[in-house]
Amino acid sequence: MNVSTKVRGLLTVLKHHDAIACVKLVPIFQQLDHQTVASIADLVQERHVKKGEFVFLAGDEDESLSIIAHGQVKVTQSTASGREQLIRLLQTGDFDGESGLFEPGERQTSAEALTDAQVCQISRHDFQALLQRSQPVALNMLNALGKRVAQLEAQAAATLTTSVGERLANYLVETSSALGETEYDLPLQKKDLALYLGTSPETISRKLGQFASQGLIKQQGRNHISLLDIDGLMMVNG
Repeated sequence: MNVSTKVRGLLTVLKHHDAIACVKLVPIFQQLDHQTVASIADLVQERHVKKGEFVFLAGDEDESLSIIAHGQVKVTQSTASGREQLIRLLQTGDFDGESGLFEPGERQTSAEALTDAQVCQISRHDFQALLQRSQPVALNMLNALGKRVAQLEAQAAATLTTSVGERLANYLVETSSALGETEYDLPLQKKDLALYLGTSPETISRKLGQFASQGLIKQQGRNHISLLDIDGLMMVNG
């Protein structure tokens, strides 16, 4: 075996190891045995998407499941007037494109990376074959879809039943968890964050100022945030 063949073999092993690590991050693939995880990793196409780049665009063929292995991605849809409407945020472990796994068609939404992101993608054909041969994956997928519905319902209810401060504090903690950092630039612009949380940009700025004065966070510039007291943020109720 020549040197170039050995190098290619090593790179293949390393790539497969990265794919396995990616798969293990995803809730729908957790609690599976190593052999099943390894077989799923063989199906994964990894993409490293830079901040501002698109994972997919409206009008693209909806033919794969996209899983966020690391980072934060916003899913948007254009309104009739051409305005961008924020649909949801995808954090580490979240996924999108499940409808295309069962019924081919065009994507109605676009997904833009708010941070540098690692994305695992599995084609419709490969995923359908996986569901047919692996009952645990099929059950996990059903649970994940049910969880998404519950999250959407909880998000709608939270807008009515929780304070802006609670929703903002929760967003800051969730973003920290998704990025694996306690210090980061806010991925969403304040106008988009306000829309997502059901409030105004002015209220977002005021609440961030209150958090800073309470010693919960530190602000540097307009968008740079350091979380100083995560437990305190989780206890915000006003």
